[in-house]
Amino acid sequence: MMKIKNYVGQFHPIVWVLLIGTALSRGSAFMTLPFLSIYLSRHMDLSPVIIGITVGMSPLMATVGGFIGGHLSDRYGRKPIMLVSLFMVAFVYYGFTVATGQGWFILLNALNGLSNSFFEPTAQALMADLTEKTKRIRVYSLRYTAMNIGASVGPLIGAYLANTSAKLSFGITGTIYLLYALVLVYFLKRLEVPVSQEKHNKKVVSFGAAFQIIKTDKALRYLIIGIILVNMGYVQIDSNLPQILEGTVENGVFIFSLLITINAVMVVVLQMPISHLAERFKLMQVMVVVPFAWRLD
Repeated sequence: MMKIKNYVGQFHPIVWVLLIGTALSRGSAFMTLPFLSIYLSRHMDLSPVIIGITVGMSPLMATVGGFIGGHLSDRYGRKPIMLVSLFMVAFVYYGFTVATGQGWFILLNALNGLSNSFFEPTAQALMADLTEKTKRIRVYSLRYTAMNIGASVGPLIGAYLANTSAKLSFGITGTIYLLYALVLVYFLKRLEVPVSQEKHNKKVVSFGAAFQIIKTDKALRYLIIGIILVNMGYVQIDSNLPQILEGTVENGVFIFSLLITINAVMVVVLQMPISHLAERFKLMQVMVVVPFAWRLD
């Protein structure tokens, strides 16, 4: 019992709120978003192209929002950006339950990607502010594990709801995000959040300066282009794969959910040994091998 108490006590209570909230919110998101294309295909009778555009709006806006979110966080602070983003995500999922036209789904999913791109880097920055330097790698590892725990459970529930009440899954996800936001409001008001010296001394970077860095840093520019290309391929898992499985394989929705769950479980199980193995090689070697292995798969 003492070991558990000491382990919990090494991180700020708000860090634990963010970790638990990550597991629950990601689990609920994986309960709905991977099945969005199936919902649109069944209930909206949209073409695969329109469905692909709708599903792809979220990662597209997340790419754009990644630049904006960090800037807003530095300028206005972690708390307001995080809370507004969470409430907006809850609004998006409630909006899915009442949306009737393809334009609304495109708009809502774009807002979903934008809001999440504001929240995620800001939440990670707050976790860094509240955690000692020597323990930050550990807390980021816990966060990654929490994400994949949610991703391993959510799809199985989502597969069941996709065949029974898809709108209910949107409502449940919206409620979980709303509760997450309210709990975070409570703890941020009740507990003192110290401002780290790093943040105090940090210079606010303008949008122009950020783009100038990309323009002058060739390696960073190619890295961003590579990430965009990889995500263009990865998003097919959310847009085309569920439609193909549903149309060509018996119990395709369940098989799709099982694939996502297996992927998340493998990440949780293999994360530590692969990370340990990767430490033996140079960073660039690992970055080259991982996408190549993904392509072969």
